[in-house]
Amino acid sequence: MKLKDLGEFNFINRISKTIKLSSRVIKGIGDDAAVLKYTKNKYLLFTTDMLIEGKHFNKGDKAGLIGRKSLSCNISDIAAMGGMPKFAVISVGLPGSLDLKYADELYRGIKKIAEKFRVDLVGGDTVCSEKIVINIALIGEVEKENLALRSGAKENDIIFITGNIGGSIKFRHLNFTPRLKEARFLVKNFKINSMIDASDGLLADLGHILKESYKGAVICEKSIPASKYAAGFDSAVRDGEDFELIFTLPERHAEKLKSIWPFRTRLSKIGRILNGRKGFTLVRKSGKSEKIKPAGFTHF
Repeated sequence: MKLKDLGEFNFINRISKTIKLSSRVIKGIGDDAAVLKYTKNKYLLFTTDMLIEGKHFNKGDKAGLIGRKSLSCNISDIAAMGGMPKFAVISVGLPGSLDLKYADELYRGIKKIAEKFRVDLVGGDTVCSEKIVINIALIGEVEKENLALRSGAKENDIIFITGNIGGSIKFRHLNFTPRLKEARFLVKNFKINSMIDASDGLLADLGHILKESYKGAVICEKSIPASKYAAGFDSAVRDGEDFELIFTLPERHAEKLKSIWPFRTRLSKIGRILNGRKGFTLVRKSGKSEKIKPAGFTHF
């Protein structure tokens, strides 16, 4: 069997079954970041993301924006856990023939986003490679009462998403802003039962919440905040690289959230959590309901 036949998430599940964790680990594989024991009142968060030329960016893209994205992906993961980013290490593979100005601009993009979100760059590694490869590992922290996991969705929770989705490759996948302020507002003011960042597409990432929470969901097509760059509904819910927040909270808090939302970032109520493993039900604009699969961006 080839990796492309097994698929990214089946491969991850295959690996996770062989790993034994100590009592120091609160949450390991299966969320946006690992959750580790830390202090009396806080958990440590630990995440990593790798970007590869030709897959996540092209060499013709602006180097500064590539650098920006490489750290922003990690910050988005920490945000989805309800936490704050703190320290990062950067490992890069760079061709020996790469122009020095390009390499400098790459790091300049990383440093710029690090300064904006108060992340200390504390080390890393550099090797020679045929293509540009950037891997960043980021440590953050979160108050225990503010931790948000994928696994906490409850029956009748309302499903929300920030921003507009779909067609990100055309305008913002290199230049997005992690929704850190929005995430911190949410966890400080509401009981957020589950949360994830939309990197692989709405259906795929909401699917992770449903899998980890042992729940189903119904979503409404007319409520999906499709970007003007999305090529229709399928593009909006499957493209990925949006880096918005998908989250659920109790129905009784939904209207209050909408009334006090302090950001210009769009906030959309898109559906409801169902009890049991009932998969996805999509209510079309016509009112007709149909079952859909949680497909999205995959790496294999």
